[in-house]
This record gives sequence, structure tokens and C-alpha cells, in this order.
Amino acid sequence: MNQKPAGRISRFPHLRQDFAASLVVFLVALPLCVGVAVASGVPAELGLVTGIVGGLVTGVMRGSSLQVSGPAAGLTVLVFEAVREFGLPALGVVVLATGVLQLAMGALKLGRYFRAISVSVVEGMLAGIGLVLIAGQLYAMADTKAPASGLAKIAGLPEALVDAAGSTSALASLAIGVGTIAVLVLWKRLPTKVRTVPGPLAAVGLATLAALLLNLPVATVEVQGLLGSVQPPSLSSFGELAHVGLLGTIVAFTLIASAESLFSAAAVDRLHDGPRTEYDKELMAQGAGNALCGALGALPMTAVIVRSAANVQAGARTKASRVLHGVWLLLFAALLPNVLAYIPLPALAGILVHAGAKLVPVRAIVGLWREHRGEALILVVTAVSIVAVSMFEGVLIGLALAVAKTAWEASHIRLEVVDKGAGPVQVHLSGNATFLRLPKILDSLEALPQDRPVELDLSGLHHLDHACRTALETWAERHSAAGTEPVKVTEPVKITEPVTTV
Repeated sequence: MNQKPAGRISRFPHLRQDFAASLVVFLVALPLCVGVAVASGVPAELGLVTGIVGGLVTGVMRGSSLQVSGPAAGLTVLVFEAVREFGLPALGVVVLATGVLQLAMGALKLGRYFRAISVSVVEGMLAGIGLVLIAGQLYAMADTKAPASGLAKIAGLPEALVDAAGSTSALASLAIGVGTIAVLVLWKRLPTKVRTVPGPLAAVGLATLAALLLNLPVATVEVQGLLGSVQPPSLSSFGELAHVGLLGTIVAFTLIASAESLFSAAAVDRLHDGPRTEYDKELMAQGAGNALCGALGALPMTAVIVRSAANVQAGARTKASRVLHGVWLLLFAALLPNVLAYIPLPALAGILVHAGAKLVPVRAIVGLWREHRGEALILVVTAVSIVAVSMFEGVLIGLALAVAKTAWEASHIRLEVVDKGAGPVQVHLSGNATFLRLPKILDSLEALPQDRPVELDLSGLHHLDHACRTALETWAERHSAAGTEPVKVTEPVKITEPVTTV
């Protein structure tokens, strides 16, 4: 008799859960958006702009229903280098071009192929980013300027910490940063009721309170206002696209942002039982968001596993939670921007040091070394290359190693020689005969006695490339020319191109 309005229930069946989850994600995203922006060398408000676009634009599009997008720590180092080399106006061009490329790749249904990228390369990429991020933000915690290169950052840390010990302001800054990290590490051990407040927000809030109450001489966030920070790229900025270095940066942004987003989507899918990610549509959603961020001159976006996991764990059921989190970020940026001016910079540096440490998969490296040493080597070399050279070159080195390893493993071949003492010598080849294993094959064949007939059985081969085919024909001609019987060859069953029988 007392019937509830069915329309409202059917249209928003999970509104209560999504509303609560959106508040949690907002509280997690707020300090991270600001921290990533400051560490990237751009106005703090631009991080909020990217978070807003990630919620209101990417959030409404199809792809991954519970994944949350925004500025990510994983791109901080690359953004900082791009801003330093090409200037802030060119950042919008880079991000806009990245978004257009992602849209094109999604339309061409290339999103699924990102899952084929070696996990070791991706983890090595994130580890390298994490190491450079940690090193750079330790300088920010010590209230000093970081060197430009990754190796210089790491090499100069001892001297920077010694210099900080003799400065009151640097010690105060270090204390705030270390305290922030301590809160983040210990927050998970506190009672459940206390942990209702997200750790990053609690850490920044306590650091801000300590700096105000103790009147500590620490640097704080500079506030320019939301509209004052948004700087769409000018037409002259697009002239930078003729610069080869800028094109390389765009490719790096595209590959890293896409891979990180789609790997994050796969991880988020394991956290819930809802609809699975549609990878091509998720790539297009990321592209649309990045295109708009570029048009506004904001930071690039990726899917962020920290926010996404918080969204799922807070009970989100639909994409409404991530859209609402964008609404809360917009309201904060519009109504309370001056609150940012109270946040100490070393507290944000501490949050990013903690985030960078999570990017370094120490346990994964140990496990890989025990079971798959080749994969562990790829991970470590990729990370070290990023630290020693640069992001783009490091990723290319990692991909090249992964391809070389796969090619080497795919070229396994077994060569068996059966010599009964009388009659022909029988040689059986099985597996994949490629140029990578050609020296081994020829060494074994040339060691056979010249005065005995040979039967070469290739029926066990799954693949025989042109280099091996030509080499086998040449060897057979030489062996037959020694005055013995012609080499008899049994052709591979699965290879249609004939092998010449001499």
C-alpha cells in the first residue's frame, strides 16, 4: 500500500554508496593533485584542473566504471623535464597532442595491445620514476634546489642533507616532511574509526597545523587563483611541434600515460565484481580528458590506482562516484582556493616521497630474481636507464631488451646427431630455427665427418627463417662436394616453402 517512488530508485539505485565514496576519493585526490602540480613545477591549481577534468569528463565516459583519473605521480618527472626544457606554454601542446594520439589509438582499437607490453618494462619504468621522484622531493623537503639529472640528484643527496643540518629553516622543513611520511606509514595501523579520514589528507592537515601553531619558517603553496592559472596554449606554441625533442616527449607521454592507465584498469578490475574494462573505450576516455587538459594548459592525466582503489574500497558501485569527486574538486577550487596557501611545501614533498617509494617494487624484484632472472634484469635495467639517461630513452631501452629476450627465447632449437657407426649420420632439428641460433647449428653440422653421408631431418621445425634456410643449403652443397653422397633432407611438415634437396 505504501509504495516508494520506483523511478528514483531505478535511476539511482546506488546513490548513497556512490555519494559516500565520492567524498573519500575527493579527500584522497585533493592533496595529491596539489602535490603533483607543485612537484611538476606548475601552479598548484593546474593539478586541481586535471582532477576536475578527470572526474567531470573522463568520469562520464565509458571504459572502466570505477577507475578514477587525475594527475599522477608517475608523470611528475616527465612533466617537470618538459616544462624546464620547453616552458609552461608548450606543456598544453604536449598534453593536447597526447590526448589526440590516445583518441586515435582508441578509435583504431589499439588499447588492447597495451596489455602486451612487458610487465617488467612497466614496473621498471615506474621504479625509475619513483627513484627520481624520491631523490627530487628530498631536496624539496630540505628546502634546497635539486640538480637537473637523475644521477646528479642521487649523488648530491648526502651533501644536501649535510648542508640542511646547518640551517634552521631547512631543519624545520625536513621535520615537516619526515613527519608527513611518518603519518602516512603509521596511518594504516591506527583504529578503523580514525582511518575514516584518508591518510594523505590527515598527513597534510597535521603538517599544516604544526607549521601554523609552531610558526615554523617553511615555504607554503603559492596561490594564483583557478582562472589565473589556466593558460590555454597560444597559436605560436604549436610551432614547437617542429622540435624533434618535443615530438619525442609527446610519444613518451602517450606511451607512459596509456600504459599506466590500462595497467591500472586491469588492477582495478581485480578489486571488484562489476563490469569489466573496455580497453579501447577507456583509452578514448583518457584521450578526451587529456585533450581538454591540454586545451586548458593543465597537467596530463592518467588513471590513478591510489584513488581508484580508494573508490572501490569506499563502496562505489557506479561511475557516479568519480563524477561527484570532480564536482567536489571544482567547488573547492572555486570557493576555497586560498586554503592552499597554508599548506607547507615539504608536506607535499613528503607525500610524493611516500608515493615514489610505492612505485619501486622491491618485493617483485626479489620474486622475479628467484623465478625469472631475465625479467628481473629487464626491470632493473629499465629503472637504472631512466635514472641515468632520461625517461624516454630508458623506456626504449627496456622495450628493446624485452623484445630481444622474447626473440632469444622464441628461437630455442634442439639438434640431435645419431651416428650408429655405419651408414648415414642422422641429424634431427626441432624447434625454431632462426638466425639467432645459426652459429650453433652450423658449428654442429660442420663438425660432422666429411666422408660420411648425412640425412638432415627438418620435420620437427616449427619455424625456419630465410637466413637458416640459405645457410643449410650452402652447407649441404659444400658437404656433397667433398665426394660423398648428397645430403638427404626431410622437409618440415608445417613450413610450406620448400627446402632444396641436394
